[in-house]
Amino acid sequence: MLTAMPAERPPSLSVFFPAYNDSGTIASMVVQAMLAARGLTEDFEVIVVNDGSRDKTATVLAELETIYPCLRVVTHLANRGYGGALQTGFLSAAKDLVFYTDGDAQYDPGEMAVLWAAMTDQVDWVNGYKISRSDPLHRIVIGRIYHHIVRTLFGLKVRDVDCDFRLIRRTVFDTVRLEKTSGVICLEMMKKFHDFGFRVAEVPVHHYHRAYGKSQFFNFPRLARTAVDVAKLWIALVIQRQHLRGATRDASGASAP
Repeated sequence: MLTAMPAERPPSLSVFFPAYNDSGTIASMVVQAMLAARGLTEDFEVIVVNDGSRDKTATVLAELETIYPCLRVVTHLANRGYGGALQTGFLSAAKDLVFYTDGDAQYDPGEMAVLWAAMTDQVDWVNGYKISRSDPLHRIVIGRIYHHIVRTLFGLKVRDVDCDFRLIRRTVFDTVRLEKTSGVICLEMMKKFHDFGFRVAEVPVHHYHRAYGKSQFFNFPRLARTAVDVAKLWIALVIQRQHLRGATRDASGASAP
């Protein structure tokens, strides 16, 4: 008598949120992420990187930890910047696939299922792109200018360089090392993924109005610092190509140091 072969188990999943002064939204994000992850795989974890928040984010997370055993909180005693929080999140993730988005609830964690469906054997990372941007007009204009400038400067082909809603194979970070601690870490990440030959799929996701708190990015001093950071990154990755020195190709087609 023939017996059915067991169905292949789905990959495991790490979900993480960088959080800075997100006490009004982080609880709902964690709960939604758990519900979404449970529908995709039995083996998952949820991580919140509390990046030196000065509001009640730590109190909210401490309470959530007593309710949800699969939640793990990593705390920076001092703010390390968005890039620093992402670095900690990627280093803390222990599962096969890593999903992250921000803790401010401008994206719906439930839509990670759309990214999950696009993560085939021929894909190394899935990048979301905003169907429409739910922000004030000045942010939309600045965002579009930034998008077109950095796509041109860095030779990127992705539809949206400013959508922090991504699903990535953890093994990608065996090759890619992220160094930036500011918001340009996402640009660094996509450029290195591109140059090392990692394959991308893109899917549309919804973007929502910020209901709590305010952006840490859209002020003139920070924009000026970002312009300087982008220029330094362009010199390092495009002119000097520092990340590719000594790189070799592995059998899968991706580069390795």
